[in-house]
Amino acid sequence: MKYALAGILLIVAPIGVAAQEATFTTGLATEINPGLFDCGPGTRPSAVGEITSDDGTVWTVPAATNYGTVPFAADLFNECGGDQLGSSAEIDLDSVPLMDAGGSEEFTAYIFADNYFELYVNGTLIAVDEVPFTKFNSNLVRFTADRPVTLAIMMVDWEENLGLGSEDNRGKAFHPGDGGLVAHIQDAKGQTVAITDDTWRAQTFYTSPLNDRSCLVVDGPSRDSSACSQEGVDNATGYSAAHWTVPSDWMMPSFDDSVWPAASTFSNDTVGVKNKKAFTNFEDLFDTPGADADFIWSSNLVLDNLVLLRKTVE
Repeated sequence: MKYALAGILLIVAPIGVAAQEATFTTGLATEINPGLFDCGPGTRPSAVGEITSDDGTVWTVPAATNYGTVPFAADLFNECGGDQLGSSAEIDLDSVPLMDAGGSEEFTAYIFADNYFELYVNGTLIAVDEVPFTKFNSNLVRFTADRPVTLAIMMVDWEENLGLGSEDNRGKAFHPGDGGLVAHIQDAKGQTVAITDDTWRAQTFYTSPLNDRSCLVVDGPSRDSSACSQEGVDNATGYSAAHWTVPSDWMMPSFDDSVWPAASTFSNDTVGVKNKKAFTNFEDLFDTPGADADFIWSSNLVLDNLVLLRKTVE
């Protein structure tokens, strides 16, 4: 249940469902890394920052990642010095490294992520995205595992204005960007094992920019920013961000995601991929007849910037 008192949103979880209240930061973060990856002129730097919330917690924005600590996912299309395949017919699976998540059955995941992903399989981090921000790229990951297979993906919608989930875009200095993930997982015979759809679970852990904190409604596991403005502005003085602590075991098969909301699905047009070769060159993989994968995210594609996604394949 939700109550308003003197302009403060009070959150009371239903019995049996624990609600974790948001911690808020205000304004821009301090840059601690000018960029994880340099894709050259005309691209946005994948900078990292730190910011302290009202309760004294120090947050890494847009997210604390494992970039550079494990192998990068192989390229489908990467204009930042990587492979640029023209179609799925050019894929040579035998040349793609086989990552070990335990077990003996082989799988291949085809992934287009806006912007950055980290892929866990049965609790093991097996690959991360080489290009955290722009230009847009797509990937494939081969791995071994035993069923049931728990797929856990950390998604980050990167930001130019650190701490305020936005970028200089569309004529506004602070314009919120959007995210999205589409993926198709196949077995060694090329049969579909899983696609991104509303059977996945999704939870947000960083929402920004917020022009008014009271627009955010937390009700049990629901973190709803649908009432918050998504308009770009030139002056974001006083704007906030909401943060939640990521559970340390969120990627493990034993983690209970049953209270997380179902992933929301979005069309190709909504995400805006029709002009991106990293997607259009492989539409036969992502929009396979009979296995047409959806773009998925939390409920707010624009304001939710750190989203964890999970699905277990029996």
